[in-house]
Amino acid sequence: MTLQKQAGLAWIIDLGGAALFAWGIADGIATIAVAEPVGAAPFAAMLCGGLVRAATAWGVPALAVRGAQASTGSLRRALLERLLGSGAGPSIGQSATLAIDHVATIEGYETRFVPARTAAAAAPLVAVAIIACASPVAAAILIATLVPFILGMILAGTAARRASERQLEALGDLSALFVDRVRTLPILRHFAAEKRIARQVQLATRAVADRTVAVLRLAFLSSAVLEFFSALAVALVAVYCGFGLLGLLPFASPETLTLREAFFALAMAPEFYLPMRRLAAAYHDKQLGEAARKAITAMPEVVAPIAAPALFAGVEARDLVIAWPGRTVGPVSLAVGTTGLVALTGPTGSGKTSLLAAIAGQIVPSEGSLRFLSPEEALVPTRPENPFRKWEGSISSPIAWAAQHPLILPGTLRENLALAAPDTTDAALLAAIDRVGLAPMLVQRGAGLDLALDHRGSGLSGGERRRLGLARALLADRPLLLADEPTADLDEAGAAAITELLRAVAAERAVIVATHDPHLIAAVDAEVRL
Repeated sequence: MTLQKQAGLAWIIDLGGAALFAWGIADGIATIAVAEPVGAAPFAAMLCGGLVRAATAWGVPALAVRGAQASTGSLRRALLERLLGSGAGPSIGQSATLAIDHVATIEGYETRFVPARTAAAAAPLVAVAIIACASPVAAAILIATLVPFILGMILAGTAARRASERQLEALGDLSALFVDRVRTLPILRHFAAEKRIARQVQLATRAVADRTVAVLRLAFLSSAVLEFFSALAVALVAVYCGFGLLGLLPFASPETLTLREAFFALAMAPEFYLPMRRLAAAYHDKQLGEAARKAITAMPEVVAPIAAPALFAGVEARDLVIAWPGRTVGPVSLAVGTTGLVALTGPTGSGKTSLLAAIAGQIVPSEGSLRFLSPEEALVPTRPENPFRKWEGSISSPIAWAAQHPLILPGTLRENLALAAPDTTDAALLAAIDRVGLAPMLVQRGAGLDLALDHRGSGLSGGERRRLGLARALLADRPLLLADEPTADLDEAGAAAITELLRAVAAERAVIVATHDPHLIAAVDAEVRL
């Protein structure tokens, strides 16, 4: 049982506290009504009941949050690997919405709605059982009001689900539009397109606002249905108890009520609908969470990297096909052993980055096979100077990735490089920097490894950002290096130096590059043209 469901069942303990509090009040009032002194028992019951309810009000959300964070953590990691590691996914705005906003929405669903749903399935029955001990007729009245309430909530909930899906779709479109326009802002200003873009953003924000209002309207409708039946149930119980005590019921009552029993039943009546009130308050989270899951499920499948043996002996792809809507890459076949340099070539848009992402396990191929080789399947016999590579058991994949647009986090150069190897010394970091040709940049900046970077890598040229990504991939020290356009944005001398570096690295491990650079292509061991 998940922590969220355990949190929902913990609300039943809250009912125990409510029953203690209600009995304390009922017993105290019944005692006062017969002009007898009130003992300590009613006050003790009210105090204990209040403490129990306070404890559950604090503990249930804390337990639910822990469970929600645990259940959404793996989803967030898978999405980040899929969306941030590959250039073949949705736009940056849509990716951010999926990996951040949608996962946060699902976390809210797991935190608030799942415990409330579990409590709503069990707690009303417990509440009715407790009330029936004092007044079976009052319990029957509460159950009778439940049937039309459920029908009303089903109708409101169906409409709310459709509205929530439309709202999330509009939010994704707005995020994608805004990020795309911000990225191309200099071009838009050059062509004096500011007013037209402002109108596009205005229309998109208006669509979000309209769909949000529609969701809120249905949320208020759901609340109105709940409040109506909750108030009706309490009112009917109050009328029955009052008329029963006064002997004014128009029918023969099957039970004889005392003031203590009647007041207890009346005090507990709101507790019958309280779990459903919590459920209704979290119902909007349900609709948004389900819509977010549907949007994430509609993406190409997110999987872990392909299974690898303990010793790396190479990677092989046979008749590999990657299918996107309106676009197909492949079939492609390639193989590389423990060492060697293989180039993926072809025009822009031919699928080089997509193929690298598939090898890294970030895209599921539509057809063909892709697998790591075991030592028994090695393409060529290993030499003593290049044995089969083994990596640490804590590392799930033997792949290091030097992306075309490497991820840069706000912080220092040291912190960004150490993402690949947290325990690396400054000397090793400086050696990697020197190896990729970033040492002159450090000398020029004068800040060394403490050079401050923002998430855009401001102050670094495109070539320097690529070199940083390559240095980080080398520090990871994995058996297979994937590099996407490693010589782009570099002058002739810089590109030649990176080519020589890749040749040297290919003597130590397997390297697959996606490139347009004819000089790099001329230096590889094998070329796979797409």
